[in-house]
Amino acid sequence: MKYILDLLVETGMLDCKPIDTPSEQNHKLRLYSDQIPTDKERYQRFVGKLIYLAHTRLDITYAVSVVSQFMHSHSEDHMETVTRILRYLKVTPDKGLMFSKYGHTDVEGYTDADWAGSATNRRSMSEYFTFVGDNLVT
Repeated sequence: MKYILDLLVETGMLDCKPIDTPSEQNHKLRLYSDQIPTDKERYQRFVGKLIYLAHTRLDITYAVSVVSQFMHSHSEDHMETVTRILRYLKVTPDKGLMFSKYGHTDVEGYTDADWAGSATNRRSMSEYFTFVGDNLVT
C-alpha cells in the first residue's frame, strides 16, 4: 500500500480521479506513424515501477505487459494508458498478494494465451500462475 501511495505522489496523481479498471477492453495500442512522443525517461521510470508492482498485483499484470512493449517508442496514447493504470491503483491500494501457512504444499499451475493478439506485430501473449499450497507464487 505504501509503495502505491508513494508512486501516486511521485507521479503527481494522488488527487486524480479514480477509475475501476486498469485498461480499456479490446484496446488496440500499437505504434503510430503520426505518434506524438512523450518524455522517454519519465515513461520508462513509471512503467518500470509498475512492472515491479505487478509481481504482487496480478490485476494490473496484463495492462503493464502491454505498456512495457513500448518502452523505446511510445506516444501520448501509451502514456495515457500508464495514467489509467495509476488511476486504477488509487482505487485499490490495499489489494495484493498475501502469503499464509497452510497444511499442504500441493503445486497447481494455470495458463492463458492470446494467440496473434498484438495489433503491432501479431505476436502471441501468454501468462501463467502457480500456487504452492494456497499461496500464489508466480
